[in-house]
Amino acid sequence: MKAFWAVVWLAIAVLAQPARAEIIEADLCVYGGTAGGVAAAVEASRLGHSAVIAEFGNHLGGMTSGGLSQTDIGNKAAIGGIAREFYARMGKHYGLAEQWTLEPSVAETVFFDLVDEAKTPVYFQQRLASVRMEGTHLREITMENGKVFRARMFIDASYEGDLMARAGVSFSVGREANSQYQETINGVRAQTPKHQFLAAVDPFKTPGDPASGLLTFIQPGDGGTPGAGDQAVQAYNFRLCLTRNPANQRPILPPAHYNPADFELLARYVEALVAAGKPPKLGELMHIQPMPNGKTDINNNGGFSTDYIGANYAYPNGDYGRRAAIWQAHVDYTRGILHFLATSPRLPESLRKEMQAWGLAKDEFPDTDGWPHQLYIREARRMVSDYVMTEHNCRGEVKAEDTIGLAAYTMDSHNCQRLVQQGKAANEGDVQVGGFPPYPIAYRALVPKAGQCENLLVPVCLSATHIAYGSIRMEPVFMVLGHSAAAAACQALEAGQTVQQVDVPRLQAQLRAEKQVLAWPAAPASKGR
Repeated sequence: MKAFWAVVWLAIAVLAQPARAEIIEADLCVYGGTAGGVAAAVEASRLGHSAVIAEFGNHLGGMTSGGLSQTDIGNKAAIGGIAREFYARMGKHYGLAEQWTLEPSVAETVFFDLVDEAKTPVYFQQRLASVRMEGTHLREITMENGKVFRARMFIDASYEGDLMARAGVSFSVGREANSQYQETINGVRAQTPKHQFLAAVDPFKTPGDPASGLLTFIQPGDGGTPGAGDQAVQAYNFRLCLTRNPANQRPILPPAHYNPADFELLARYVEALVAAGKPPKLGELMHIQPMPNGKTDINNNGGFSTDYIGANYAYPNGDYGRRAAIWQAHVDYTRGILHFLATSPRLPESLRKEMQAWGLAKDEFPDTDGWPHQLYIREARRMVSDYVMTEHNCRGEVKAEDTIGLAAYTMDSHNCQRLVQQGKAANEGDVQVGGFPPYPIAYRALVPKAGQCENLLVPVCLSATHIAYGSIRMEPVFMVLGHSAAAAACQALEAGQTVQQVDVPRLQAQLRAEKQVLAWPAAPASKGR
């Protein structure tokens, strides 16, 4: 009997001890299960190195599987490697050579196929709590749940750049002044002609009376000096997967504290358009992009739409609680708009009926009741490295010779502010400037400054100004950069080097062999008569 109780008390004593932290070890730890993070982990595995993904949420693929289904490309020929393989796999599902318009659930299935084939463990619900540095070497990262990830190399593939920031790497948030890098379309915009109010809308609670206060969704202040830098962040939204198929619909419920008075600005805007003889259709208030099987990718369009302008400034540097509140505010805002469009007697009946025909797709995002699992974080932190991609790179005025991939999209920023200008509601910050060919992205823009972190690469929150990032920040490019970053990490491991010491010509040769596109052919010389 004594022996029995001795065993019992020993068991109790063991159970009473604090639980030992689970330690996960790999050659490469990828923080962030975005599309770029998946590409990085797959590349490391294919090169014979162990990799692990630590993902904040519950899903793989970030925005590519989170509602951004109308892929922003710029030029498909600029996309190669694992990214191009992903779109070929999407095509196989639909019986095509490639597919660039995606159902979210199919995209996530392909991402899971990739990591399963690579035998890459994925850990979900991993919230970063702390990092352990030894000098400039990142040794391990610890999560709020106690899990510890140890690796020889790390990649921060998150949209927020949390690992980069915790590791002491320099970064910026907001818009740089044009003067900082001698740019022309950064900073506060003197004019914002697109995604603007197309009819004059009084911005005051009591029309004509500034003392009555501003309507909801209008910000105070004059917006700043044109060309000056600020802390404004281009607007976030949800890319919604809707359908008009009644058999596959979930209802779009209003937010818990819905108040139609919050959308007075939208009501006045529609009334102004009607009065001007321009009654809007639903597609003029949101961008309805068709997807396979009768679904959509809904994006922002026009002066008042799904972008929640000015509500995200605290997100990039916010703690998890602050970010969760901002996230929920975006959910409530978007649900509120959709409900208002479907029900408000202030709007034309034809517009209400258009909105009433749509519902959330029942077979998408089932664990979040049809709502996208990813907020579109168009921009958060951006690393400041020894090489900063700028407008001059986009325009081809400066060419990075240490290229590890191409970008090809228009220099693009959504609106950053909604203000009162000349007594009317006005948006500020939208930029859409293109007309240039694909251009190289520097390897140096993926690695921290010399003397900061020596075993970390950052392919998503890379080193770029606000306006250059607006061109680079496309999901296929993030996959390209994740692929290239992992190849560099593996090369550094094998050579016993820091990421800053990687032999770039050797890296480029390997990437070309893996079908990455690193250069764009020069335009042919014009022929004389």
